[in-house]
Amino acid sequence: MPGTTTALVGATGGAGVTRTTVELAAMLARDGDEVAILDAAYATQGLSQYVGGRLDPDTTALVTDSDAPLDAGLVDFDLTDVDGRVACCPAAAPFERLARAKTPEAAQRLEDRIDEAAEAFDHVLVDTPPVAANQAVAAVSAVDRIVLVTPGTPRGADALQQMRGRLRDVGVTAEATLSTRGAIDDADAVVPESDVTAPDDAPACLASAGAFAPAVALATEVAVDDELSVEFDEESLLETVESYVSERRR
Repeated sequence: MPGTTTALVGATGGAGVTRTTVELAAMLARDGDEVAILDAAYATQGLSQYVGGRLDPDTTALVTDSDAPLDAGLVDFDLTDVDGRVACCPAAAPFERLARAKTPEAAQRLEDRIDEAAEAFDHVLVDTPPVAANQAVAAVSAVDRIVLVTPGTPRGADALQQMRGRLRDVGVTAEATLSTRGAIDDADAVVPESDVTAPDDAPACLASAGAFAPAVALATEVAVDDELSVEFDEESLLETVESYVSERRR
């Protein structure tokens, strides 16, 4: 049976989708799942900052020039003390190939690659930019679930409504909303800022104390619509609940 596929879609630029995707994937791996992250955010190429070494083929090559299997472009995160796995396929390409990766033909290949990943992994998370180009439309059209990610600010709340309208324009709807850096009324879960933000320090949810990891676990359950078996101490859970309630009241 294929794994679940989820597009994490930025309601606006700078929403923190890439970091959120990495943290959710790591939490799923902590729960024992094998997770693939596919990068559809070709313009920013932010996922490439979380892995080292030469990326060949990258996501854009796999949807344009390369007939190689998806596995050839996957890079594993070096995670310790987890039973699962996180493998990602970032975008890291020259402008010429980025442009070709945004064509309708390449978008169809991206859908095929998402399906290919689902055959090998328990969960596939697609790091997706705001829906304004072919690859983003392909991502939201190909997955089982769409989760919007927006900053917990007035600008983020406005962008969220606009992005919901954009999704309706392409014939899909979002199943859930995550807010970052603060809560908004429409958010189903909040991903707070961690004490560390550098790519080299991700994923933080596997090592950080306090409310961050339990909050990521809750956001993960919302994103993939499934319960996790990971456990946290009561103090961390209480801190998470109190933080969420406090943010919602602001």
